[in-house]
Amino acid sequence: MFVACNTLCFAQEPMETALRQIVELEFDKFELALVEGGKHLRISEAGDDPEMALTQIRRGPSLVPSSLYLDFGPLDWSDPLTVKRFKGLCRLAKALSVAVITMHAAPRGTSIDDEVKRLSTVGTDAFHKGLVLALLTHSETLTADPQVAVELCKAVPGLGLTLDPSHYLQGPNPEVDFDSVFPFVQNVHLRDTGTAPGEFQVRVGQGKVDYARIVNMLQRHGYNRALTVSIIDRPDNPFDREVEVRKLKLLLETLV
Repeated sequence: MFVACNTLCFAQEPMETALRQIVELEFDKFELALVEGGKHLRISEAGDDPEMALTQIRRGPSLVPSSLYLDFGPLDWSDPLTVKRFKGLCRLAKALSVAVITMHAAPRGTSIDDEVKRLSTVGTDAFHKGLVLALLTHSETLTADPQVAVELCKAVPGLGLTLDPSHYLQGPNPEVDFDSVFPFVQNVHLRDTGTAPGEFQVRVGQGKVDYARIVNMLQRHGYNRALTVSIIDRPDNPFDREVEVRKLKLLLETLV
C-alpha cells in the first residue's frame, strides 16, 4: 500500500498549482479528479480530447498518477456522447498508466437490474483496456448499502469499489457494518468524519474513522493499492486544509 493525494484537496486552485502543492507536501503519487463544473480538467474537456488533457497534466511537476476519479454529475448514460467521452477517459487512463477509474453508481432508488445493465455496458471498454472500474461508496447512490455494493460487484465481473468510509458514517445508517465490501476494494478515499450532521469533514483525530482497522482489513484481503487523502477543498472547512492533508498523510504512512 502507498499514500496518494486527490487533486480535490486543492480544488479551488488551478490544476498546475494543485499539483505543485501536492509535491510540496511530499506526496509522490496523486489521484486525478475530473469533475464536470470543477476548476481543474473537466470530464467533457478530457473525454473529448484526451491528448490535450494528457499534455496539460504533463506540464505540471513530476508526479505519478495512481488513479482517476470521475464525477460526471447528473447525465443520461444512454446518450452516445456520454459513452464516447467515457471511452476517451479510458484512453487517457491508459496513457497515464493508471489502472483504477472511480465513478459514481446510480442514485439510491434506481433498479439494481438497470444499474447492472448500465455498468456492464459502460464498463466493457474499460475492462477491454485492462482497467479496473470502481464504484465510490457514496451515501446518495446505490452503494450507500454495502450489501447492494457487493451485489453489483458480483453481478458485473471485474467491477470493484472505492471505499469512502465517510459516506457510511454520514449515510442513511451511520452504524452500518461495511466489512463485506473489503474483498472488492480497489481504491480508498480518506478524511476524518464524525456522525453528527455537518461533520463530513473534521480535523484529523476528532472524527470516527478508524484508520488502523481499515488498513488491517485491507491487508487481510491482500490490498496493495492507494490510501488516497481526500480532504475536499471547500470554502466552509472549519480548519486549515493543508495542515490536515499533511497530518493525515503522516498518520497513514505510519500504518503502511
